[in-house]
Amino acid sequence: MIYFLIYLFLEVMITVEVASRIGGFAMFSEIMVSALIGMAILFNFRTTLLSNVMELKERRISANGFYKRNLFSLLGAILLILPGIFTDIMAVIIHIVLLGSLIISRFMPKYPQENQSHQPKDDHVIDAEIISDPPTLR
Repeated sequence: MIYFLIYLFLEVMITVEVASRIGGFAMFSEIMVSALIGMAILFNFRTTLLSNVMELKERRISANGFYKRNLFSLLGAILLILPGIFTDIMAVIIHIVLLGSLIISRFMPKYPQENQSHQPKDDHVIDAEIISDPPTLR
C-alpha cells in the first residue's frame, strides 16, 4: 500500500509540474500519443511473441530471456497506456533496456551445440551395447 501511495504521489507531482511547463494541450497530446504507442505495441505483441517463440525453439535465446522479453514488452506497453509522465518515463526506460538487451544478444555467443560436450574426449574407450539373451530365446 505504501508503494502505491509513493507511486501516486510521484505521478501527480511530476505530471502537474510538466503540465504547468508545457501547457494543457501539449499534455493532452502527450498522453494520447503515448497511449497510441502503447496500444500499437500491444497489437504487435502477438507477432513479437511468435518471433520470440521461434528464437527459443532455435535455442538462440534462453528461457529466462524469453520471459524477460515478453514480460518487459507487455509491462512497458501497459505503462504507456496509463496516463501520466512518471509511467511514461518508466515505460521508456523498460523499452530502452529491452532494446539494449536485444542488441547485445545479437553479438553474444549462442548456446553450444548438442554434439559438443565440455568433457575431454577419451580415444581409448570403445562405445558398445551389450545385449544379453534370456535363456528362453536360445
